[in-house]
Amino acid sequence: MTAPIICREDEVFVLNLGPQHPATHGVLRVKLTMDGEYVVKAEPVLGYIHRMHEKMAEDRTFAQFMPNTARMDYLHALAYNHGYVLAVERAAGIEVPERAEYIRVITVELNRLTSHLLWWSAFLLDLGGFSPLLYAFDDREQILDLLERVTGSRLTYCYFRFGGVYNDIDDDFITGTRNFIKRLRSRLPRFYHDLVTKNIILIKRLKDIGFVSKEQCRKYGATGPLLRGSGVQFDVRKNEPYSVYPEFDFDIPVYEEGDSMARYMVRMDEIEQSMRIIEQALDKLPDGPVRAKVPKILKPAAGDYYAAVEAARGSFGCRLVCNGGKSPYRLKLRSPTFSNLSLFGEVAEGMLLADALAFMGSLDLVIPEIDR
Repeated sequence: MTAPIICREDEVFVLNLGPQHPATHGVLRVKLTMDGEYVVKAEPVLGYIHRMHEKMAEDRTFAQFMPNTARMDYLHALAYNHGYVLAVERAAGIEVPERAEYIRVITVELNRLTSHLLWWSAFLLDLGGFSPLLYAFDDREQILDLLERVTGSRLTYCYFRFGGVYNDIDDDFITGTRNFIKRLRSRLPRFYHDLVTKNIILIKRLKDIGFVSKEQCRKYGATGPLLRGSGVQFDVRKNEPYSVYPEFDFDIPVYEEGDSMARYMVRMDEIEQSMRIIEQALDKLPDGPVRAKVPKILKPAAGDYYAAVEAARGSFGCRLVCNGGKSPYRLKLRSPTFSNLSLFGEVAEGMLLADALAFMGSLDLVIPEIDR
């Protein structure tokens, strides 16, 4: 644990980190009270990119709001597609064809890989390493090529539909996905672990830095790799199963150390687990339709519905309140990054500025997802 800083008030100064600082990866401002190189107090300031997504949902039909979901966490947009359609399908009682569920899992896990690869490259860039970005983006571009084949997009996906997906995957997509997994698995030991994970510079920058306890995670509602890096084995895909995830054999990486290195290792292990899920889904992929017959204008029965999915940064939840109309009466979106960022101020207290930036990078923040 980092010892608290004891200093005189006339010796401190205020440093604004952001809202245009590269280390915040978006329009996030962190007001830092500093004593030399040490952080006395850290206050995240949000709201610079707030777009009122929840209010916009009340003014659109259920289908019209779908593109909004990809504008929140643009790095794992398909998971946000998934969370929203799950909530609406539960409200409207829509049965999704089995093949569509498998395709959803395949595309969501591919998108998870792109998210983790971008986090890995940007995180290391923050720490001063440029070469890893080139390797990660080389792999990431190949996944985007695959997803573009079926979704028509490379970033802000709007591929899911109520009752299934927009269109089917073909043999070229399946073959390309299998070839990519084979390629990435062969590259992980050399270009990712030998070059970076085992690098003494990285280890010194992350090990025993940014310790987050189980109790802090519970207090702030932290989820995802942050929670699992603190020794809590919680993953929505296992603990609150949805879609066809129960059909697959995969592990939930957990590390007890609670430091930045533990969070790094959780994400690196999750890359392997996502590849396992994709391979099993391709092996078991059933035949059949990819979309159920659904009315053009949905009017779910009045009620209160909730659905959660495991996004790249943690548990993304949709609470949907319906009143029988063609638009949500209320849509509350549970942002994992908002909860994860909330503990930054407490943990960063007493840290060196350079260590605080490394800790912030280990949280994997996506600011538009916080500023919904």
